[in-house]
Amino acid sequence: MESRVFQSSLSQSQVLDLWKDTSALKGAFEAGDLPAAAPKLQATLHSLENARLDIGITGGTGSGKSTFVNAIRGLGDEDPKSAYTGVVEMTVEPTPYAHPKYPNVVIWDLPGIGAPAFQADKYLQRVLPARYDFFIIITSESFTAHHAQLAREILQQGKRFYLIRSKVDVDIAASRSRRPSTFSEERVLGQIRDDCWRRLEAGGLKDPKVFLLSMFELGKYDFHLLEELMVRELESHKRHALLLAMPNISKPILEKKAASLRQHIWLVAAVACGVNPSPVPGVQDVACDLYVLINSLEGYRRSFGLDQDSLVMLAGQTGQPLHKILEAVQGLKTKVTEALVVELLGQASRDASAFTQELLNVPILGTLATCGISFATSYHMLRTSLDEVVNDAQRVLLQAFLDSSDHKLPEKPNQGSQERQAAREGTQAGGVGEGEAGFQQRSLMRGSIPERRDHALSQRQTLNDCATQAPRICPIFKPCTK
Repeated sequence: MESRVFQSSLSQSQVLDLWKDTSALKGAFEAGDLPAAAPKLQATLHSLENARLDIGITGGTGSGKSTFVNAIRGLGDEDPKSAYTGVVEMTVEPTPYAHPKYPNVVIWDLPGIGAPAFQADKYLQRVLPARYDFFIIITSESFTAHHAQLAREILQQGKRFYLIRSKVDVDIAASRSRRPSTFSEERVLGQIRDDCWRRLEAGGLKDPKVFLLSMFELGKYDFHLLEELMVRELESHKRHALLLAMPNISKPILEKKAASLRQHIWLVAAVACGVNPSPVPGVQDVACDLYVLINSLEGYRRSFGLDQDSLVMLAGQTGQPLHKILEAVQGLKTKVTEALVVELLGQASRDASAFTQELLNVPILGTLATCGISFATSYHMLRTSLDEVVNDAQRVLLQAFLDSSDHKLPEKPNQGSQERQAAREGTQAGGVGEGEAGFQQRSLMRGSIPERRDHALSQRQTLNDCATQAPRICPIFKPCTK
């Protein structure tokens, strides 16, 4: 299984090779020769779509690490592709589990660390730390000296790690049952955080960051904070891979996926119009590779969980009737076909002239716009389609959790606990965690408060964002100086 997974994507050395020898490509762009530049852009796009990402998941027996391996891939424990789970240690050797939609993202279920004679250095020799981009260390109870020892050893190996305290929903339920009249969820979470920090600091970790999770309700508690930190600390080409693979469990995740995909629209459009273009039937002066556009539109639906299999799975996981989930999708509900893409290009071409003029005022993209109306039409179609997919994904998310009794309005947060947590996690006090962010998250899912505003970027802002990101994606471009 391991060898089959490792053959699915480019190696890091191959990705780095794509950035070399760009002088000829730069000259082609300055001459307005898109066909000459397109093959290099195609290789860049391929590297972005196939960047390898390996995540090692470890922890004590019964901590929920195998369940986390499944949950982060959007699977239940009974799915045929899921990792084995149980109350006893099920993982004997490092076992790779490829993401069902993105095989270049591989989650490794590592052996447990609960043995009394545990030694971190020997454990890492066994699991080969060089293969992982980062580690996630999970416990369902108090952190021990073994966890701290492993974290320190991982740091010495030059790798990053993230600490998870799982099953906090069980602790909250137990506390509510024991003390119903004085119960406070915020107080219980604060006590758990304090215990984690105290034990890890005693084990030699300075200012540890700990994320509180429920494996069966990833959308609650600290998962969005964990996701934000993992994305922020990854290399840019792997950041996109992680974002696309994240389960669609919160509006912030949907927005981050959308932002990442918007930054690459210009690259998809350039490849579609510059590599093997053919005249589009019925769309005057537009020539492109329809397969590239079909693949991108299908990718949008797949990433946001709007394909049929994902919607069926979501209905089963949330208990919502499937027809209600399907009714939330107002855009495309069938497979993307060549005829559909031709129709969408025809609609986009009506505004292509005006859109081309707007592109001409944007650094970098203006160079592409001079290559003909095809780029502007393809770009406009992709951007409009992505926006529709994002809107559908948000409606599906609201519908999926509309009547969930588990998403209740929180009590007033403990300000002192919030400030301490925010300071430790490198964020602004009072703005993250189970306070304001948790309130917005659960309120949005319950539909109890209106959304503050539409977070979709204006088209002009997105174009400038693309111009800013282009030099990072392909170094032939100069940064925007306007």
